[in-house]
Amino acid sequence: MNADLGEGVTTSRLAEDESILALVSSANIACGFHAGDATSMRETVRAASARGISIGGHVSYPDIPGFGRREIGLHSSEISRHVTVQIQALAAVCAGESARLAHVKPHGALYNRAARDPAAARAVARGIQGAGLELVLLGLAGSEMMRAASKAGLPFASEAFVDRGYTEDLLLVPRDQPGAMIDDTDWAVARAITLVKRKTMITREGVERPLDAASLCVHGDNPNALDLLRALRSGLDSAGVRIAPFVS
Repeated sequence: MNADLGEGVTTSRLAEDESILALVSSANIACGFHAGDATSMRETVRAASARGISIGGHVSYPDIPGFGRREIGLHSSEISRHVTVQIQALAAVCAGESARLAHVKPHGALYNRAARDPAAARAVARGIQGAGLELVLLGLAGSEMMRAASKAGLPFASEAFVDRGYTEDLLLVPRDQPGAMIDDTDWAVARAITLVKRKTMITREGVERPLDAASLCVHGDNPNALDLLRALRSGLDSAGVRIAPFVS
């Protein structure tokens, strides 16, 4: 189970991140390009490391005003450079806290573009390689990111989203369309358990499609994140599912 964290520097947000860390096994930490700063990176790395949580960089377009969720059409060379810079920044924080940076996950519009655009996916992979570290790329199951990682020789971990709707072609429903967010906690948990146990995803249209994912994500900025994670942990425990980081 993973969550996107370190996206705020207020006391209340840091406290909520601490509560989320008690429920997940991997944390994707904002690197300052869509949210977060030196303080939030340090505090989140410190908290994750203390709990033995796998640490990853949540890399984004340089778009703080749009929270990284606007498609700004960067050239692939720019994407690679921005990804490398963000990884290096978080890696420096991890080194200062005697913690290990283990994976990288794109955020928002960059994630959605790299899921469907081979050139953008290759750019993300090159950006990871440019950091010179042994890192796993965490991305959408069955996406172009998975294919780009394979071609680049990067380890890849596939994920699925507990709180997002899926289209027929197993991409995320755009946030401006109906069904983008899953607000019904019981339904979200039931769908997640179906995914884990049967390796299938139920789409927005109610169709069950094959999907194999190594990790489940809940967005840290989801107002219901804590309640959803608690219900999900309880449901998975009851279903006999063991939770562990996808990077040891």
